[in-house]
Amino acid sequence: MTGTTVHLAVYDTFADWEPGFATAQLTRHGHTVRTVGLTAEPVTTMGGTRVLPDLALDGLRPEDSELLILTGASLWDTGDDLAPFARAARTFLDAGVPVAAICGATAGLAREGLLGERRHTSAVSFYLAATGYAGGAHYEDADAVTDTGTGAGPDGVPRGALVTAGPTEPVAFAREIFGLLGVFEPTKLDAWYRLFHDSDASAYEVLEG
Repeated sequence: MTGTTVHLAVYDTFADWEPGFATAQLTRHGHTVRTVGLTAEPVTTMGGTRVLPDLALDGLRPEDSELLILTGASLWDTGDDLAPFARAARTFLDAGVPVAAICGATAGLAREGLLGERRHTSAVSFYLAATGYAGGAHYEDADAVTDTGTGAGPDGVPRGALVTAGPTEPVAFAREIFGLLGVFEPTKLDAWYRLFHDSDASAYEVLEG
């Protein structure tokens, strides 16, 4: 991983609530979040917010990034419009750069063949099974899963880590991203999760201490 730039994919109907916990803390802790669209034209989120991408997908390079985040979107399940982002995820993983996918983006990765040999999760197992993918044996019924990457890509580079999560778990999704990028040390990471996921007020003192 190089630098401290995280790339967030944006496209029409993307689920704007899913990356917010992650991107807010990443920005607070010195990371730059740049949005990536299929083109440089504005997109409209599922919540009706218009977003102007910082760059187009054809200008995205793994060597300029420490992580690619893919969120859910209606378009993941209605055609191949977002398939280029799944292909970009393959390029990142083969280059040793992590990818984090939540909700419908996990189905996009399944269709791209990226979950065949990796531990992963999603909304439910049969959602991914409907894609016809070959990774059912590696599905885990968990809030979020990080596969640290084994083997090597085409150039012999160790494959990048992969975070996956279901649509109801943006906090767990963020926790896995923070652990992967070292945003919090383990005690504070646990406190952050307990505060935002469990509303455990006692975690606040640990987090701010």
